[in-house]
Amino acid sequence: MDSRHWLTEAQERDVYALHDNHPDDPGYRRFLSKVTAPLLRRLEAGSYGLDFGCGPGPALAAMLEDSGMHVSLYDPFFHPDQATLARRYDFVTCTEVVEHLHRPADVFRQLDRLLKPGGWLAVMTCFQTDDSRFANWHYRRDPTHVVFYRETTLAWLASAYGWDLEVPAKDVALFRKL
Repeated sequence: MDSRHWLTEAQERDVYALHDNHPDDPGYRRFLSKVTAPLLRRLEAGSYGLDFGCGPGPALAAMLEDSGMHVSLYDPFFHPDQATLARRYDFVTCTEVVEHLHRPADVFRQLDRLLKPGGWLAVMTCFQTDDSRFANWHYRRDPTHVVFYRETTLAWLASAYGWDLEVPAKDVALFRKL
């Protein structure tokens, strides 16, 4: 999206505050299991991770902790602890985050720095698949969504960073840092 159409930070935060993503909501947990299930199959017990862009109700972190993982939180609006960005992790999750990035190249470089060698980056976002339907696509209509990804874009990112890419489910990408 052209930056002239971006919301202000305050407007963006107000939209995110409306999200009803409670950690104990079974429907939301089912939705997040699209990324947690394949990620957990690849992680060792007790791995350390970062829920990057966790929002006001870090349900994903709770699910991973319930499975024996250690999870730190970072969100520029709701959990802005910069110390979490100075460490390295066995895994980093970005669920429904990358479509909000005003400077995606900068953030993907940051995510690469946050991962230990062999670490996993789990991304969940609606993949853009049909140009003919883009104008009416529900995901595009969210004013906080400013960038969209195709599976080929994610493959390019993997190649650029020297990551392996797996797509274990619709709209889920798992990158492994080599």
